Amino acid sequence: MLKILIFAFHLLSMENSFEKPSSGIITFADVVSLFYRWRKQFIVLSVLAIVISSVVSFMITPKYQSTVVFYPTTNNSISNALLAELNQRQKDVLEFGAEEEAEKALQILQSSKLTERLIKNYKLMEHYKIDPKSNLKKTRLNEKISSNFKFSRTRYLSIKVDVMDENPEMAAKMANGILDLYDSIKNEIQLDVAIPALEIIKRQMDAKENEINKIKEDMYKLGLEGVTNYIEQTRAVSEEIYKARAAGNMNKVLDLMEQQKNLAQHGGNFTSLSETLLLELERFSALKAKFERAEVDVKETLNNKFTVSGADVAEQRAYPVRKLIVLVTLMATILFSALVFAIYEKIQTTKSV
Repeated sequence: MLKILIFAFHLLSMENSFEKPSSGIITFADVVSLFYRWRKQFIVLSVLAIVISSVVSFMITPKYQSTVVFYPTTNNSISNALLAELNQRQKDVLEFGAEEEAEKALQILQSSKLTERLIKNYKLMEHYKIDPKSNLKKTRLNEKISSNFKFSRTRYLSIKVDVMDENPEMAAKMANGILDLYDSIKNEIQLDVAIPALEIIKRQMDAKENEINKIKEDMYKLGLEGVTNYIEQTRAVSEEIYKARAAGNMNKVLDLMEQQKNLAQHGGNFTSLSETLLLELERFSALKAKFERAEVDVKETLNNKFTVSGADVAEQRAYPVRKLIVLVTLMATILFSALVFAIYEKIQTTKSV
C-alpha cells in the first residue's frame, strides 16, 4: 500500500514531461507528512469506514461450511476384483485411488446427473427461494449451486467436497448426501455397461447350448444305429471275431463282421461328433464362468469410496469474514483518501503559482 502511495505522489509531483523534468522524488517522509497534515480527516474517514463496513458485514446473511473428504476406490468390476485369480487381478479392491480415479470422481461430482439428483433430493429450488415461474430460474439455481458447492482434489489425491449454506444442519446433510449420490451414480454408470454385457454373454451361452444339444441328438441317433463308443466297440468286436475264428464258429464271425462294417460306416461321424462335443463343452464352460462373473457385476455392489472424514454440523460461520471485510474497507478508504488529498494539494499548489 505504501509503495502505491509513493508511486501515486511521484506522478502527481511531476511536471509535464515535454516541458521540464521533475523537480524531486517523493520520499517516505513526504507520505508521512501528508498523513500528518490530514490526520484529522484520516481519523474521521477511518472511523466511518470501520463503522460502515462493520454494519454492512452484520447485514450479510452468514453461511456455514461443511466438508467431507474421501478417496475413490480403484475397483470397477467386482468380479475382477474378487473372483479372478490372484495373478490375474489388476486392481486391489482395498486399494486407494490414484490420480486417474480422482479425476474420474471429479467428473462424476461435477456431472449434470449428480446436480439434478441434488436439486431433487434437497428441493434446492425451494430452499434457495427461487421463483419457479421466473425465466431465469435455472440460471439463478446454477449460480447458487456453483457458489455453494466446491469439489477439489487435494495434494494427497483425495477428493474434498465443501458445501456452504445458511443452515448449518442443511450444509452437513447435503455434504454427506453427496457421497451417497456419488456412490449410486458410479454404480449406475457401471451397470449401463454391465447389463448389456451380461445379455450378450447370455445369448452366446444359449447359442452354444443349442449347438451342444444338436450334437447330442446326432450322437443319440448314432446310438440307435448301434454306435455308442466307437473305439471300445471296435476293439471288442475285433477280439470277438478273433475268438470266433479260433473256435471255428463262422456264423458268429459273419455277424460280428456285419457289426464291424456298421461301426466303420458310422465311426468317422461318431469320432467327429465326440471331439466337437468336447470342444464345445469347454467353450460353454468358459462362457458360463464369464456369465457368472458378469452376473456378479450386475447384482452385487461395493462401496466406491473410502470416507476419510464426514461432514459435521458447523458451529461457526464461514462467511462472511467480518474482520477481513473491515480491514479491506479500511485500507481502501485510506488509499483513496490519500490520493484525493494529494491531488487536492497539487491543485492548490498549481493555483498559487
